[in-house]
Amino acid sequence: MYIYGASGHGRVIIDIIDSYEKIHGVFDDDQDKKEVLGYPVMGPIPADYVFQSDVFIAIGDNKIRKMLADRLAGRVKFASIIHDSVIFSKRANIGDGCVVMEGAIVKVGTSIGHQTIINSGASVDHDCIIGDFVHIAPQATLCGGITVGEGTLIGANSVILPGVKIGKWCTIGAHSVVNKDIPDFSLWRGAGIVAQVSVL
Repeated sequence: MYIYGASGHGRVIIDIIDSYEKIHGVFDDDQDKKEVLGYPVMGPIPADYVFQSDVFIAIGDNKIRKMLADRLAGRVKFASIIHDSVIFSKRANIGDGCVVMEGAIVKVGTSIGHQTIINSGASVDHDCIIGDFVHIAPQATLCGGITVGEGTLIGANSVILPGVKIGKWCTIGAHSVVNKDIPDFSLWRGAGIVAQVSVL
């Protein structure tokens, strides 16, 4: 597998997989990065580079992850990673380029889009629909039947109540409780919307 990203999220991904997966190379656009967890950083991906294995985009920022995925689309196959400790229903689906980290739970009927992060200890209950380029942060809880739009960040320890629909490119602050639908491009903290700002 190739890893795109040599910062914090890249280190987490390498730490998860390098005991069982051969890492063919680590790329990063930051020319100052030379090494990560003992692996040399090869710099940006050359335009003519021929990949010998799948690629994982290890970038935590949803917008940057989307930009890189769009740039590489059609040129590579994206890997998905599910940690051994995860409880992942055989009747749930996951897209390309995703990671489900230690201790997470994904229940029956849930669909996870492409390039999405389900972080450590997060719980996604039955029949949720999670869009592309979403990040569900550590210990967040999504109750049943929730929809999360493209690019949205669900903050750590947040709770999303059953049936709520969250729009695209929203940010849900840490420790929030979301009890009603949220339109696109909203910022929600605590118990309510505090702003609506286009981020694209």
